Amino acid sequence: MNLRSTFVALLMATSFCASAQNIQLHYDLGHSLSKNLSGRPSVTTTVEMFKPDRWGSTFLFTDIDYYADGVAGAYWEVAREFNIAKGGPFAAHIEYNGGTTSIEHTATAARFQHALLAGGAYNWTSADFQHNLSLQAMYRYTFKGQNRGAFNGFQATAVWGTTFAKGMLTFSGYVDVWYDPDVSVRLITMSEPQLWFNFSALKGMKDVHLSVGTEVEVSNNFVIDDLGRQNRFYAIPTAAVKWTF
Repeated sequence: MNLRSTFVALLMATSFCASAQNIQLHYDLGHSLSKNLSGRPSVTTTVEMFKPDRWGSTFLFTDIDYYADGVAGAYWEVAREFNIAKGGPFAAHIEYNGGTTSIEHTATAARFQHALLAGGAYNWTSADFQHNLSLQAMYRYTFKGQNRGAFNGFQATAVWGTTFAKGMLTFSGYVDVWYDPDVSVRLITMSEPQLWFNFSALKGMKDVHLSVGTEVEVSNNFVIDDLGRQNRFYAIPTAAVKWTF
């Protein structure tokens, strides 16, 4: 399951008043890198939406994972920011995370413990909108799950995006660190840097909003392998395409 807590489109809320949506298709290489990840879904689609307004912005995404015979699971997040001062970098941030997954070749399914987050954000965008940074500090309440109780914690998030080489390349991603009492050192770390080549930057292809690239899911204590172990470090790449509309 790919997790994208808050994506680079959210960064553009500070100054750029235009909606942005995209759909992504990722081929996950995790099952090829480790025998303990053989049950990991190979394909994920992601749909993202970002919409600013005069009070702030709304961002949401949905990940859907697939096995060969159908959908493996779905995960979504929705975040709302309220500007603290017009034109300023600070915002109040609220967010919901939740989803479900299944095990290949079985009827077994599981729900992720959904979570509610609230806190503050600092958003910076360069004058040409090509470079962006968001820093977020949030209280995180994780609701009671199937096998464990509710708990309180925190989450710190950094989100970045930079477009360079005359618009041909975009490097973006995020880093999340959050509290979980059931893992080693009580912390889960998750990052998903992405590198895209943008066809729209080529001569005569302005209206071709296609990008090709890769994402690397870098995590510690997040991925649950085929043996049920979670306290591991993984760096799992994908091959990906994206259409922005």
